[in-house]
Amino acid sequence: MKRRIKHVTVLGSGIMGSGIAAHFANIGVEVLLLDIVPFELTEAEQKKGLTKDDKAVRNRIASENFEKLKKARPALLYTPKFADRITVGNFDDDLPKIKNTDWIIEVVVERLDIKKSVYEKIEQFRKPGTLVSSNTSGIPINLLVEGRSDDFKKYFAGTHFFNPVRYLPLLEVIPTQFTDPEVAKFYMEYGAKFLGKTTVLAKDTPAFIANRIGVFSMMNLLHEVKGLGLNVTDIDKLTGPVIGRPKSATFRTADVVGLDTLVMVAKGVHSSGVEPNNFNDVFQLPDYIQKMIDNKWLGSKTEGGFYKKVKNAEGKSEIHGLNLDTMEYELQGKSNFPTLELTKNIDKPIDRFKVLIGGKDKAGELYRKSLGALFAYVSHKVPEISDEVYKIDDAMRAGFGWENGPFEIWDAVGVQKGIELAKDAGYDVSEWVKNVESFYKVNEQGHKIFFDQTKSNYENIPGQEAFIILDNIRKDKTLWSNSESAIQDLGDGIINFEIRSKMNSLGGGVLDGLNRAIDLAEKEYDGLVVGNQGANFSVGANLAMILMMAIDQDWDDLNMAIAYFQKSMMRVRYSSIPVVVAPFGMTLGGGCEMTMHADRVVAAAETYIGLVETGVGVIPGGGGTKELTLRTSREFNKDDVKTNRLRDAFMNIAMGKVATSAYEAYDMGILEQHKDIVVVDKNRQIAEAKKVAKLLAEQGYTQPIEQKVTVLGKDALGMFYVGTDQMLAGNYISEHDKKIADKLGYVMVGGNLSEPTVVTEQYLLNLERETFLSLTGERKTLERIQYMLQNGKPLRN
Repeated sequence: MKRRIKHVTVLGSGIMGSGIAAHFANIGVEVLLLDIVPFELTEAEQKKGLTKDDKAVRNRIASENFEKLKKARPALLYTPKFADRITVGNFDDDLPKIKNTDWIIEVVVERLDIKKSVYEKIEQFRKPGTLVSSNTSGIPINLLVEGRSDDFKKYFAGTHFFNPVRYLPLLEVIPTQFTDPEVAKFYMEYGAKFLGKTTVLAKDTPAFIANRIGVFSMMNLLHEVKGLGLNVTDIDKLTGPVIGRPKSATFRTADVVGLDTLVMVAKGVHSSGVEPNNFNDVFQLPDYIQKMIDNKWLGSKTEGGFYKKVKNAEGKSEIHGLNLDTMEYELQGKSNFPTLELTKNIDKPIDRFKVLIGGKDKAGELYRKSLGALFAYVSHKVPEISDEVYKIDDAMRAGFGWENGPFEIWDAVGVQKGIELAKDAGYDVSEWVKNVESFYKVNEQGHKIFFDQTKSNYENIPGQEAFIILDNIRKDKTLWSNSESAIQDLGDGIINFEIRSKMNSLGGGVLDGLNRAIDLAEKEYDGLVVGNQGANFSVGANLAMILMMAIDQDWDDLNMAIAYFQKSMMRVRYSSIPVVVAPFGMTLGGGCEMTMHADRVVAAAETYIGLVETGVGVIPGGGGTKELTLRTSREFNKDDVKTNRLRDAFMNIAMGKVATSAYEAYDMGILEQHKDIVVVDKNRQIAEAKKVAKLLAEQGYTQPIEQKVTVLGKDALGMFYVGTDQMLAGNYISEHDKKIADKLGYVMVGGNLSEPTVVTEQYLLNLERETFLSLTGERKTLERIQYMLQNGKPLRN
């Protein structure tokens, strides 16, 4: 029988419980969020005359955490309206309701006795066959089911989410010896397909997989830092984005997570007795860590950790780092390492490791020691914590935000070189590694295969049939490429156009590639997908090119470039084959315009999309202004307040609003409910986009006919002018912001028309292009573009 999840109960409304509840609400599941009944009334409750019997009091803890959930930044919900899917309550009054739930997730305090007492209550009301799982990160799963019924044990497992639940994709599933294998399989498949998680089947070992490896790596650095004469700022510079790790790197991550949490995991592993001495010593707390714990310097949750915000002599805030020798906070200067300079022209972090381990400075020494220890450690964790190497790599990428897992990095430096690094660091690798040629290969089908130490052979990584990984098919499936883009054959008559310029910006090379892809698809294939698997889909147009043309006053060339961009977007809309665009991450400016012109969009849930051109002093010039005006005009016949709909679209562009998820993009009119779809798992996106393109072709795709647009003329323009005058008078915008907004409004009402008029798309495109050009000639606009290029963020002045 197929198991459907329509309702989930989350027991415990703290940070993790709220995050889990929010994410289930994000995917359309109804959630009951429960917590304990408060022991005492608050002063505010007493003043209101409330008693402990009042529902508001009894639900207070869950209610307060629910309010925090709704206000969380970054947002836990894809859109605020999804909060309606969550109901709060308390254990004493509402636990009987679990008889109607499909899955009970326990997220109470990390104490075995408390968890077991909660399970005792669950068994009183739980319907047989209902799923039950625990989000514990440290308590052995087998201890949790002691004394429980056979039915409870059959459907129970650990389901360890990572915080923040919406943004960190790892879900570790930890079955016990009693868990029905089909139930464990369901947790794995549901987590991947519906929750969009990277699900990893973990063994019931201390700290499971990600925390075991991640904390070892961090603790090893904590021991090495003083011996190498490096400070906390040095370590964070060396262990962040340069090696494909988050910006928070090592010490900032410890501050964000909380030093007490890191120490709890380290102590748990150290006291478990499962590690041999040379590895167990790594989990021993250095003296300075113990002092920080004693002083309650725990990071962000206290006033300081490894970093602390302080006021300088001028009263300005500065970030000071902890001097690990003096245990005093001090302003730490910028770190400079010659080794890092050698990697500046290497785009992919995975390609930098061979250079980094060869460094002759302290940076090179740190990389050799830390990677040597890591390689040795993970070799001994197979098969202890996982039978397969890919599960360890999956866990580190999804749980700690590493771009590459340890075995992938080991492959990058060479297996034998990694063995040498381990030996030089004072460790021996496990015997099974010594005859391995590489941990991964790509087979003829474009699937990644891994070395299975239990079989001494290469095996397929399960589930790859649901994915299309461009890295795996580029070698054999690339049909054409230039320096900024490429075309790949996805099979079944569908090709893919991949943007791969710097930051996936849209310049001449990308547009040439896009037009070539459409030409090729129209002549020889059935459909086109526009998708890539970089850090973000596209940050927009190539600003450096625009700036250069504007400074040189090459207005004819700039006019032709904008016209070419517009023509390319219109080809996305009006080609003879279906074009499906697959945006994710930052999809800004021109990336948003390309998305809006697709026949269909298959967006990742985590898509941050918007028309942001006003931030650099212009309006959307690649068809974005035209397109949002066109979409708004379709709504004019639905009510009498036409200007309200146009005003909303105008404000989204004028304020450079960016949707914080694909679902919010629906609300903004950037995605359309009737045709565009959202996938939670970004890894499935290109495969899903291919299915959509193929289906459109099979259904008999016909090239669309260009549309007419109703514009409202001067009457609506007056409304915009009044609004921008008021915003300027209130100091909400600058004179230049007002000029941009007024010109934007001029385009959206159709220019100098005396009454509502039906115009062509090309009419609006011409207005849009002329306005873009006029604004590019402004000195303030050139200043904004220069600032954006130098600082990576818009200037508002």
